[in-house]
Amino acid sequence: MYKQIGILTGGGDAPGLNAVIRSVVRTATGRFGMKCTGIEDSFEGILGETHTMSLTQKTVSGILPRGGTILGTRNRGSFVKMVDGKPVYPELPIGEALANLDILGIEALIVLGGEGTLAIAEQFHKRGFPVIGVPKTIDNDLAATELTFGFMTAIDIATEALDRLHTTAASHDRVMVLEVMGRNTGWIALHAGLAGSADIILIPEVPFDFDSVVAKVLERESKGSRFTNIVVAEGAMEVGKHEMYQDTSELRLGGIGEYVTREVARRTGKETRCVVLGHLQRGGSPNAFDRMLGTNFGACAVRALASGETGKMVALQAGTIVTVPLSEACTNLKTVPVDGQLVRSARDIGITFGSPKEVPKG
Repeated sequence: MYKQIGILTGGGDAPGLNAVIRSVVRTATGRFGMKCTGIEDSFEGILGETHTMSLTQKTVSGILPRGGTILGTRNRGSFVKMVDGKPVYPELPIGEALANLDILGIEALIVLGGEGTLAIAEQFHKRGFPVIGVPKTIDNDLAATELTFGFMTAIDIATEALDRLHTTAASHDRVMVLEVMGRNTGWIALHAGLAGSADIILIPEVPFDFDSVVAKVLERESKGSRFTNIVVAEGAMEVGKHEMYQDTSELRLGGIGEYVTREVARRTGKETRCVVLGHLQRGGSPNAFDRMLGTNFGACAVRALASGETGKMVALQAGTIVTVPLSEACTNLKTVPVDGQLVRSARDIGITFGSPKEVPKG
């Protein structure tokens, strides 16, 4: 049994991170008698002059409903470099981090993060250091787990935004475009679009054509609905084109919402407005489901460590928390099935995805 474990959070923040931290600490200290140390600012906190905090049941009291992470997080750092578009993990920072973990008396790590963070965690595992990962992404795009915490809260926020845009669009006979997160997959756009009565949903999995988008707007107009709501994932692409970036040096997506807005206004003559939801989807208090899922993940991660598992990630599969190898956890993205049930249901109720084949004939 480990005497002391460390916990860190990496990548973008997500509603529910503090729920996981609280659950890890309460389970480790209360059930297994372990000490918990929080590592601040992701893996960077164990380089150079280390930055850590003691985590006790008292210090995590009251953090369950809080957004963000009390440990701080980073999207990039010293542990991975991109060479010719591929990640490379320098030996020096990992060696220094392992030495510092030994000095701190931390015998195992629980790492909360997405694809990039867990790939770094796997490097620690390969060098013999015990690690358990907890999946974190509001995009819900990790194939190894059915759901990730933060996703349901992001859907709630996006759905509420669509509800609000619906009333102002109807009042002014406007087209309203809502850009939501979703780099490689359209799960947030799809779920929120269904829940928030969008008329057009544009996602990365279905390249869109403006003829189809405009046809839907004009079809609604002809039937007496003089307004249209469009939800677009940040990674959505026009047919034959690539994703749009607001910062190519950092590969930061952005601009697709404004582009759709300009083109729809130009081609239809209708007043069109864009709202970019952005980090509002990440911030704030997690909903009840994400608190529950985060708590479940945290407790199961500690149990996995206590039972001798390492190099694994906890995951939700068929309603049960299981563990899967880190090497497999983040290798495949879970994309929206273009002929799946949700997409079919959306089309059944009249939502278009802007596909060229959806352009009315004649």
